[in-house]
Order: sequence, then C-alpha cells, then structure tokens
Amino acid sequence: MLKLSKKVLWVLLLGLLTQLSLLAQVNPGYFLFPIKPGERNFLAGTMGEIRPNHFHSGVDIKTDGREGLPVYAAADGYVHRMKISSFGYGNVLYIKHPSGNYTVYAHLREFAAPIGDYMRTKMYASKKNELEYSPSPEELPVKKGEIIAYSGNTGSSMGPHLHFEIRDSLDRALDPLHFGFSEIIDRTPPFAQRVAVTPLDMESRVQGIYARREYPLVYAGEAYHVITPIPVSGKVGVEVLAYDQLDDMYNRNGFPTYEIFEGDTRIFRSTVNPIDFSIGRYILSHTYRNRFTRLYKLPNNRFDFYEPDTAWAGALRLAPEEERTLRVQLRDTYDNVRSLHLTLTGEIASERLSGVNTTSGNTSMAYEGHVLLLHDTGSGEGDLATFFVNGYQMEMPYAYKGSNRRTYLWDMRFGLPDSVRLCSHTMYPQVNALIIKGQETLYADAHAEILFEKNSLLDNLYLRVNPLRDDTIPGIVVNDPTEYLREPIRIAFEAGSFSGDRARTHVYLRHENGFRSFQGGTWDGSRIRFNTRSLGTFVLATDSVPPRIQPMRVNSSELRFSIRDDLSGIRDFEAYVDGEWILMRYEHKQSMIWSEKAVGRPLRGEVLLKVRDMANNEAIYRGKI
Repeated sequence: MLKLSKKVLWVLLLGLLTQLSLLAQVNPGYFLFPIKPGERNFLAGTMGEIRPNHFHSGVDIKTDGREGLPVYAAADGYVHRMKISSFGYGNVLYIKHPSGNYTVYAHLREFAAPIGDYMRTKMYASKKNELEYSPSPEELPVKKGEIIAYSGNTGSSMGPHLHFEIRDSLDRALDPLHFGFSEIIDRTPPFAQRVAVTPLDMESRVQGIYARREYPLVYAGEAYHVITPIPVSGKVGVEVLAYDQLDDMYNRNGFPTYEIFEGDTRIFRSTVNPIDFSIGRYILSHTYRNRFTRLYKLPNNRFDFYEPDTAWAGALRLAPEEERTLRVQLRDTYDNVRSLHLTLTGEIASERLSGVNTTSGNTSMAYEGHVLLLHDTGSGEGDLATFFVNGYQMEMPYAYKGSNRRTYLWDMRFGLPDSVRLCSHTMYPQVNALIIKGQETLYADAHAEILFEKNSLLDNLYLRVNPLRDDTIPGIVVNDPTEYLREPIRIAFEAGSFSGDRARTHVYLRHENGFRSFQGGTWDGSRIRFNTRSLGTFVLATDSVPPRIQPMRVNSSELRFSIRDDLSGIRDFEAYVDGEWILMRYEHKQSMIWSEKAVGRPLRGEVLLKVRDMANNEAIYRGKI
C-alpha cells in the first residue's frame, strides 16, 4: 500500500484547492461589470502592469473624467471589509461572494447607504478619521446590481476612476478580463519598445563584455525586429520593455503573457495570473528595475506563473558559432499577439576587445549582484590585479581588454576583498558583509548597526555601508536605491555630532532629485534608530515648523480647511465643534479636509481644529459658528 508523508499530502491538497479555486471563478456572467453595466467601458489600467515595487492587481475603469458614478455590486454577497483612508486604495469595499471569490472596489468617493451610514457610525464611535473595519456576514448583505458606492479619486489615485479586482478564495488577484465582460473591447495587440540581453554568470558576455545591453527595434512586416545578430557567450537572458493598448485608447497598459519560441518549439512562457499578494515584492525579481520584463526566472523568484517553473527557465546558453533565432510573442488577455524577432550568435569570449574603451578616470568599481567589476585604463605596467581577501592574496588576470581599458571580475561569493592592488595604486572595495537571505542577521561596525529579519531580503545582499560624506548633515548610505528589500530592516547610525533639536529631528530618505521622504526614528544615546523598506541615502533633518491651516469654509453646514506641511508630512488631525468630536475626511492630493456630520443638525459653537505633523509640531485653529 502506498504511503504518503504529511508534507506530500499537504502539497497535493493545496494544489487541488488551488485548481478548484481557479475553476470556480471562470463562469462568464457570474459577475456584473461594476460601472455602467451593459455599456461600452474603457480602462486606464489592466492587471499585471508593472507598478513601483508591485504588480497592478486589477483593472482601472474610467469614469468619464468625473466622480460620482454609481458603483454596482458585481454579484450577491456581503461586505467583508471596508476602509476609509486618504492613501493606498483610499475608500475601499471588499465584498465576499458565495462562490468564495472576493471583489474589491477602490478609490471610491463615498459608500452608498446603508453601507456609508454604518461606517460613519463606527467612525464616530471610535473617534477616528480613518478606519478599517470588518462587519459580520449578516450585517451588510448586498445583491448583484445594487448600488454600493460612488466612484471617486481617493487614496493613491491620479485621476477619477474605479479600481476593480476579483480575487479567489485564497485572496489572490485574478485577471478580471477573463470573466467575459462584453463592456470591454480589445482587438489591439501589444507594442514592444526595446529589448535587452544580459549575462547571467561571470563567464557570460554580451558583445564581448560582462554588461547588460539594450537594443532598439524596427517594426516591419507586422512584427518587431532587432536588425543585427547579437554576439553572446555563456548563459544569457532576454528582457523586453513593452505595453498594451485597448481599442480607441491611448493609455499604455500592461499585458500578462510573454513567450519565447525557437522555431515552433516554445521554450519559455510567463503569464501574470494569479497574483499572490504575500510575495508581491518578488516583482523586483520578475523585472529589471521595475521596467523590463525578464524572460527568464531567477532562482530567488517565488512566483509560480512560469513554464517551465524552474530556476533559470528561459535562460539561453550558446556554444561558439551557434546561431539561435528567437521569436518572442507578446500576448494580451484577449489573445491579441504581436511578435518580436532577434538572433543570438555564439562567440568565444575574447580577452582583447578593441571596442571596449573609456574616457573616464584611471580606475572605477561597480557592483552587479555577487560580481565586483574593476575597470582600469591600463596605463600602468603589468596585467595582473592582486586581490587581498581574508589574509590571502590572489592574482587575477583581466577578463577582457580594450585599447585603453582593462576589466577585472571578482566573484564575491569566494570572499570579500579588503583591497585590490593594480600596478602602483590600491583600491578599497566598499562591501562590508554578505547578508544571507532567510536568516536573521545583525551587522554592526563603529558607525552603524543594521538588523535584517528572516523575510527582509529578496536575495542575498552584498552590504555596503558608509557614513554620509557631508560634514554638515549626519547620515548614512546603505547600498543603492536600485536594490530592493522584501520587508523592512532596522538601522541605527551614529549622529553624535548633531546638537540640534532631537525631538523634531528624524531620518529622511534622500532621493536623487533632492526630495526627502520621512522615515521616522527614535534617539538612543548618540544614535538614531529607524525602520525602512528602502535602501539608499538616509539623512537627518529637523522639522520645527508646524503645519499650515487655512480655513476654506466654516459655517453651520460644513467645515473645510486646507492643511499643508513642508517637510515631515501630516500625521493626524482632530476637530471639535462645541466640544463634540467631528469626523473629518482627508484628501492628501488636494491638502484638504472637510467635515462629515453624524446627524443632520447644524454645526453651532466654538470650533477647534488641531493638526500635527510627523515631527510632532502642532497647529491650532480656533473659530466660532
């Protein structure tokens, strides 16, 4: 008799549940289109679009450039969750259906009665201007076609629309366009913009060097082409920058499916559906810097929508003089397809490449994952670089050479160099430690301390930590903004030279354009500690200026104020009329708050409004109605 382990049984059961979950969702007609059902609709966004650090998980339905369109329940069910917020999804409803699915309606202007009345009562009871709440199943039932809300522009929305999702019973996002909505028409295939080819190991080369290369495309014969063959050696991967458009629309949307064919044989396929929110940050492994889609699967990528679903699926290895002609198919949800053609030719990696030159300084260093690249003008005598690693020294020849530049490659998995000597000068790589993914690790030196939790990393990280080279601003530089974290890390750095107002001094992430985003922080002696989900340059800044309050309307019908803060940002606010707490709604994009009364009686008496920023500065407005 066959005996199965508990682990095997669990895997089989999970797979069965997943398949049943998917099969239960695909009946056309089960869901009603939530905006103007039965009429033609247009989309500003589709599922699977590459957004900053995440996939877009639904469709953005246009609302004629205005707010207030009725939003209809897509099927019978009940309100499972509801939230009022000025950020993220804004005002949002989650409805659970008998099929086990959930539908999500986001960026709403307001909830319809009785849902809106119910939420307002809960907010007054808790005295919270923003609230997330989960009613019991019997409290707020809804029927298919019932008006449940009105469309808006709340939260992180850039214009009026409805964000609509369909999720399965495992709370994974499914492509709504698979559900047979006749309101959407799409006969237009996707468009490609550029192709990239990247080396995938240290022995690989693209056009003779260890570097990612991008190529323009020519459109001819209803397909895209890279005009000339691309010489490569070793293992390489293809990446594509592309978008989709729907009929009669100019919005650049995403599309789910990429395929690589060699002749009639499909060697790789990826289809973004479903999307598991618990591993959503792995989009940063699925893409190159949130732009190009990788047509190969990195070993650390936990998404499972690839065929074959194995590490390095889609990677290509060419022997010398081998030629491989590839057809990349771009396929949208409606099976509109456009092709892209390119040819790779295998070559022997050469040490001498006359086209690899530089006009920059004598030496430079770069970091690509586990590879340290050293570039030298080659003006000195001798071709060997000496790497000093953990008390040992190793001589390495250059990997390739141009007429005035030599490039050396070092695999940091074999050790982190303390220094490298090239001819008569010495360079000092700035890699402090190797942080292993999946392990809790504490890094500490004289200047800083960084705690990595088990789920902080998407992949192993070669940590580079340096004090900010600015005597006037205490700060720290941790790696590069183009490297990503899965979950937050905790950083503490030395700021003993700072003598200002600590109570209002916090850590900010400084962006390339100079903008500073608040990270927070608490002081611990001469150090400040903070949590962050970003890498880059962190600086101290003092915000001692309270928010600005400007009354726009103060009468018996409504309170409306403009509130602004120039540095740390608005944290919270509270309003009272005649000593009673008043619910205030907030739209951060307009810097506007306004009242929502609990009952119909007019506002009368003393008005008090307090607004606090993230640095605990408080502004107060007093008036009278």
